[in-house]
Amino acid sequence: MSSHTGVAGDQPLPPAVEFSKDSRDGVDQVFLRSSQGASALISLHGGQVLSWKTDRGEELLFMSSKAIFKPPHPVRGGIPICFPQFGNRGSLEQHGFARNKIWLVDDSPPSMNQNDSHSPNNACIDLLLRPSEDDLKLWPHSFEFRLRVSMSSDGGLTLTSRIRNINCKPFSFSFAYHTYFLVSDISEVRVEGLETLDYLDNLCHKERFTEQGDALTFESEIYRVYLGSTGTVAVFDHERKRTIIIKKAGLPDIVVWNPWEKKSKMMVDLGDEEYRQMICVDGAVIEKPIALKPGEEWTGRVKVFNVESKEQRFNFGVISAAEEERINSFYLN
Repeated sequence: MSSHTGVAGDQPLPPAVEFSKDSRDGVDQVFLRSSQGASALISLHGGQVLSWKTDRGEELLFMSSKAIFKPPHPVRGGIPICFPQFGNRGSLEQHGFARNKIWLVDDSPPSMNQNDSHSPNNACIDLLLRPSEDDLKLWPHSFEFRLRVSMSSDGGLTLTSRIRNINCKPFSFSFAYHTYFLVSDISEVRVEGLETLDYLDNLCHKERFTEQGDALTFESEIYRVYLGSTGTVAVFDHERKRTIIIKKAGLPDIVVWNPWEKKSKMMVDLGDEEYRQMICVDGAVIEKPIALKPGEEWTGRVKVFNVESKEQRFNFGVISAAEEERINSFYLN
């Protein structure tokens, strides 16, 4: 597969979709390049986004140096998809089985609504997962899981999941886009957009608290599920002067996770000090699982932007004047 790291001569290139095999595990993967040169790499193992780069080739997602590329072992980094269970909230394996399965390319996906990001200027791939006989023994519900990954001309990455009940009885599930963002140093990061929300603290037996601060900063392990998040969430990286904007639909919860030093040393697929270069901020459905009757379908979408200037922050409609003052103060201090 050829490598693309930018836009030749500042001239837009046509969006591209290319297929290859991952040399680490032999699994098919898909490379998406936007018309402006931003890119994403998706593995059919788990339908997992492994890489998301700017038009300058700068990586935005964390991937562990010790990640195990050996299906069905989950891959530590990128954007694993947690379905039909998040964490250990049920009888299935950690985070469910979708992230460990080999997905299919969906050559004839049904049309989505007009708000979907599939346009001639975008590069996208449609993937499909159906349960195997072994899956049905563990979780006896028939479903179709359709995933669209799209790179837009502005460099934004959109993941749209559609899960349909093709069973003869209802079922319910939890879900998350378990997104590992790459950061300069976790001590230089703050997350905004969660103020005043209730959250379940998984480090305190899922006890419920209310967020009191204007922003999250990090000095120790964190594993929280923020509830009823309807607005935009922003991840600010002081050292890199970078802001990641997270917008979502159909995903009322936000998970924030970093294992910190002690837990990292217990993980065979994470370097001892790599917790410093990552923060997980996930669009999710956890507290109130989705219930689908036969024939019903659920859609959950997340779009992430890399925003590097004040003008972009205003253009995306995510930063008020007061918020901008806080951001500038954070970057200048």
